[in-house]
Amino acid sequence: MIDTMDTWRTRQVQQLTSKNLTHTKKPELNECVGCGNEVALFQPEISMNVKLKKLSEQVIVITGASSGIGLVTARMAAKRGARLVLNARNEEALRLVSDEINRAGGEAIHVVGDVGRVDDVQKIPDEAIRRFGGFDTWVNNAGVSIYGRMLEQSLEDQRRLFETNYWGMVHGSLVACAHLRNKGGTLINVGSVLSDVAIPLQGTYCATKHAVKGYTDALRLELEEEGAPISVTLIKPSTIDTPYVQHAKNLMPVEPQNPPPVYAPETVAEAILHCAEHPERDVVVGGGGKMLAEAGHHVPRLTDKLIEATMFDVQQSDRPKPNNRDDSLYSPSKDGKERGTYPGHVAESSVYMKVKLHPVIASSLIAGLGLAAFAGWRSLSRTNERSIGGSSNHA
Repeated sequence: MIDTMDTWRTRQVQQLTSKNLTHTKKPELNECVGCGNEVALFQPEISMNVKLKKLSEQVIVITGASSGIGLVTARMAAKRGARLVLNARNEEALRLVSDEINRAGGEAIHVVGDVGRVDDVQKIPDEAIRRFGGFDTWVNNAGVSIYGRMLEQSLEDQRRLFETNYWGMVHGSLVACAHLRNKGGTLINVGSVLSDVAIPLQGTYCATKHAVKGYTDALRLELEEEGAPISVTLIKPSTIDTPYVQHAKNLMPVEPQNPPPVYAPETVAEAILHCAEHPERDVVVGGGGKMLAEAGHHVPRLTDKLIEATMFDVQQSDRPKPNNRDDSLYSPSKDGKERGTYPGHVAESSVYMKVKLHPVIASSLIAGLGLAAFAGWRSLSRTNERSIGGSSNHA
């Protein structure tokens, strides 16, 4: 595996250096008021001078496209006119969604493969180039989890989880950047709010998402510094109602369940497609996850105690684990479904995300509400004034 990885990386570097790449202009330097040194000033929305195409003009690669967030994103992107290159391990599920999109008038191809294997990942851009001449956005979405206490998880299982969640993202990022450094575009890595705060019973999953965040943030800095025309975005979903729970390996005696609040996968798909058209540094989907992450940052020990008191129970259902339970850690299980089996309320939208992605619209709504409240207050005040005046006249 290491020899293959080194050989592949060498080939990628040779390809890049042989093309005499020209990067976009680096940001202008301005004098720092505090120290007098020149510093680069980056604005998050235009930091790399990246001009992204409309979705209807894009070719989008999506890994983990056979279920959940990836499947919803693929269908939503197809409806908006994007051409698609879909990847997952389940060939049957991929073929079904590709056929569905093509029958509806869209364009989609599928490339079967395991993102944990670099040779499988290299086939994705090769097919995208062969069919569409390349791609504009790459979405690293494939992922899986393990439920159970960390000291009870085998090293083999933990390494396998990193192969998919972390190394799969690394493999995808490498091939995406090799292509996009020439033409420009977007790299979107789907992480988690659990990269900002950890919870028990999914400790190894949290570790993989911390690694995803670190890699994505560092890669963004390096690409910005060299002036590469690539927008790098980290999407951090809160709890999402997908088959994630059913696909996870479970070491507990009962079936796992999602902790509330739970959001629909469409909320994440909307964020992904927004970032395919508009450069964003990172986007949290779901105000519940954002609140937990902020609490962990500002009052970490208090947050620890809150998590200890709640997260063990809320992640365990009252349903016994079946003896023949299937999972997707090492091989694909049942796919083709967008949603999971969460029994409680599922929020179909994220107000926090809408405010984050559309601040002008949100500000207008807030201003409108403020004006309406002010008008209501003025009307009530005048009514009270007339009432008081009338009372005085009768006194």
